[in-house]
Amino acid sequence: MRTHLALVSAVLFVPALFGQKAEVFGTYSYLQYNTTVTGFQSRAFNGGGGGFQYNFIPYLGFKGEFNGYGSTEWTQVVKAPIGTPAGIIPVGTYTTRANMFTYMFGPVVNIPAKKVNVFGEILFGGTHTSGYADLYNSTVVGGKASLNPSQHPFAMAFGGGVDVNVNKHVALRLAQVDWFMTRFTNPFTQTNNQHNLRYQGGIVFKFGGM
Repeated sequence: MRTHLALVSAVLFVPALFGQKAEVFGTYSYLQYNTTVTGFQSRAFNGGGGGFQYNFIPYLGFKGEFNGYGSTEWTQVVKAPIGTPAGIIPVGTYTTRANMFTYMFGPVVNIPAKKVNVFGEILFGGTHTSGYADLYNSTVVGGKASLNPSQHPFAMAFGGGVDVNVNKHVALRLAQVDWFMTRFTNPFTQTNNQHNLRYQGGIVFKFGGM
């Protein structure tokens, strides 16, 4: 009996294994980042990256993605002094530069169709930015010390998107929209949760078949 079950399992498993589909993608990425500093506006990052997706079955896969956001100049006008646990941000106009890098992995649920593939995802990983250190060192007076930019905290994304198939092997990612949470230790407020919005779009290359 056990032998028969093993044979049946092999018959079902082997075709599925060799029929799995891999995807490689490249994307443009826009990130609206909430600094969580009272009186400061959110910050826009532009960048891009890529990654892979491995579909175990047509409806379920595993994804890894890597995104980099180039250095962007950001100007903030402070019209009244802002007191923070880190020190005082005095009146003035401040210009800083920042970049960001993210690496995330997690499951993807697909709703495939001939022309359109809709998917949802939840991803976990980490990130890095020099933004808080640059802003802190440019604005705060009376602080205890300069801030080192080497933070690599936890990050999480939850959302989904739509791919439109051009042919069997190529699709256009029209939109992928995620709620994107980071846990940078904010030196101004001593908090570490930032809730952000992320958009991505690009091209997907598919290999193998289901």
